[in-house]
Amino acid sequence: MHGILSLSPIAISSLISSLRKCSLMALALCCAAVQAPAQAQVSRPGSDVYSVERERLIRNVLIPGGIRDQRVLDSMGKTPRHEFVPPEYVRQAYLDIAIAIGESQTISSPFIVAQMTEALQTKATDKVLEIGTGSGYQAAILSPLVKEVYTIEIVQDLGERTTQLLRDLGYANVHCRIGDGFKGWPEEAPFDKIIVTCSPADVPKPLVDQLKEGGLMVIPVGERYQQMLYLMRKKEGKLEKEALTPTLFVPMTGDAEKNRKVQPDPTRPVLLNASFEEPTIRDFHIPGWYYQFGCQRAEDIDAPLGKFVAEFRGTDSQWPNMLLQGIPIDGRAVKKLKLGAWIKLEDVKVGRDREKSPSVAIQWFDANRNRIGYNYVGGFKGTRKWKLEEKVFQVPPETREAIVSIGMFGSEGTAWFDGIVFEPQ
Repeated sequence: MHGILSLSPIAISSLISSLRKCSLMALALCCAAVQAPAQAQVSRPGSDVYSVERERLIRNVLIPGGIRDQRVLDSMGKTPRHEFVPPEYVRQAYLDIAIAIGESQTISSPFIVAQMTEALQTKATDKVLEIGTGSGYQAAILSPLVKEVYTIEIVQDLGERTTQLLRDLGYANVHCRIGDGFKGWPEEAPFDKIIVTCSPADVPKPLVDQLKEGGLMVIPVGERYQQMLYLMRKKEGKLEKEALTPTLFVPMTGDAEKNRKVQPDPTRPVLLNASFEEPTIRDFHIPGWYYQFGCQRAEDIDAPLGKFVAEFRGTDSQWPNMLLQGIPIDGRAVKKLKLGAWIKLEDVKVGRDREKSPSVAIQWFDANRNRIGYNYVGGFKGTRKWKLEEKVFQVPPETREAIVSIGMFGSEGTAWFDGIVFEPQ
């Protein structure tokens, strides 16, 4: 799958020492008379050693993040995610992060995979089309939940490698094709469900045509760095959509990026909704930001800017309490950046690692979406009133994208953020 970009390195470091951040979910496939025969993957030598890490992922990330469908949790708990990442990233396979898989693509974090799978409302009789095969992980998660999975990958090498991997692991009901996913798979249409794991500017018409009447589609749609994950239902030939959560997915191909009507300007980067004044989506999700975990928009009469702030409550050092926003930024044009925020604390406890504290962080990426560094403003603890914290950092010249993150990052207590500072110098 061509998933969301990597999470904050602050989050990663804060969770590695606490039994490794979390990863896939639960154990045991649920049985029912209508259940499709589970496609048993071949367990390679040593794969069982990761079962504890999958249980931790379920317990510490997926369930706290709101995943409730037991069948989804069971599939997450049984699927060997370490088989779907490059060998050099196996030790990170069960962190709740996106991981590069080559060809400028990533395997999405376990939470976003579980979230999208749950939204699809799978049934054992479903015939599902997946667009953006990528690593094959999303297809593997779907395999025991539905009757058939048809998945398409546009990148030749990636498609060939994933096709062989899924075959080797025994996912007999997953069928792979290499080609333009936005054209769908007309010979196998119609489909009960469609899941798109890369982000077009709009829903491709062939996918609408190939979805059954009454069928569901889960798809991220929108501008390059400001997308919304939608659940869409086909009624009378048209799609009725429901916004689920802000998200950030990579485009399917270079052409998909170039054909967007609204193009980002990396020479003039801007942070959106920096003071959290925009109304929430579905009464919970904060616009402009994604991967909202352990955070809510709260009203504060003493807020430095406006009426609303972002509130984080940390009660478990293994929970990735954070909020992220992707931004285009060209390090050749932007040499320095002032980063910071107004921060208020109450009974905040941190460990020896200063990174495990209420922080504002930025992660830098090059043109191939390789992480090339990060900086942060943090290390705060105790109880205190609102205070502005900010620093100026050098922007690596190779930078073409960045992710700004705020949150607790493994610390305990309560922290409030307002007026996030993001000022190119």
